[in-house]
Amino acid sequence: MVLPGKPVSRRKRQRLAHHATESTPDERRVVDRRAGHRAGVYTAPVIPPTSALLAIDALFVAIAKGAGVSLATRLAEPGAAVARLVASLPECDQRLLPAEELQLVHRLDIGTSGLVLLSRGTEAHRALVEAFAARRVEKTYLAVVWGHPRPREGRWESPLGPDREDRRRMKVDPGGKPSRTAYRTLGVAPHVALVAMRAETGRTHQLRVHLAAAGHPIVGDDLYGGPRHHGVRDRELRRLLDPGRPLLHAWRLTLPSPPLGVASALEAPWPADLGAVFDRCGWREALASHQMIW
Repeated sequence: MVLPGKPVSRRKRQRLAHHATESTPDERRVVDRRAGHRAGVYTAPVIPPTSALLAIDALFVAIAKGAGVSLATRLAEPGAAVARLVASLPECDQRLLPAEELQLVHRLDIGTSGLVLLSRGTEAHRALVEAFAARRVEKTYLAVVWGHPRPREGRWESPLGPDREDRRRMKVDPGGKPSRTAYRTLGVAPHVALVAMRAETGRTHQLRVHLAAAGHPIVGDDLYGGPRHHGVRDRELRRLLDPGRPLLHAWRLTLPSPPLGVASALEAPWPADLGAVFDRCGWREALASHQMIW
């Protein structure tokens, strides 16, 4: 058995995969409750593994989503987002997933990597969604941004609303919904900075808009910042700062008790493109020294 909330080791993955059930991952029943529909059986697309299984708990499954995996949901296919996420796991991870219906608890943008929770069944889904809605779940993100924020830490509280001129975007809007983002600069390098953020509300594109409004758009976020890497003299750093996606990573989640029996802290390792930037900018030590950020 996989211990509740515990990381799944490589050896345990291999052992459990050997004893896994015969149901194939692409026939697993999945549900996206936020779409308001029960799902049927979906045939997941065949895509290269980009995500990873992090933990299996009595209430949830935690997955490190790879950048490029879309969690968008069409009304005609309410379970497709979960099917895509499951299909992005290595086959050995897919075989470890529980047999009951998996439901998407929250979302990340397609270009954002990091932690995503799937609930195990209707009651678990209700409890976890309520915890998110009550802001009892602490969410910490990492982002590589252009420039150096001043002051080095603080809080952005600009209300946000839809951009009427571009339906893809959100914008700062005095008549919009209250939005709060706490931030702290963990490291700086020429042209860029590493920023940790705690999303205290859950508005669409909240972190991206708050950073852009502060003059520090996320590296790779063409929707809110546009390319700026052309002015970087270091050729290798310039290449790394043109990643083809926003360098935003859902790093940590702290889940409360209740609904969990014991509060649980989860962390998603950063992907290769972020790790390469960290190495080039010398930020790994800064991250190691900021295990307790808030």
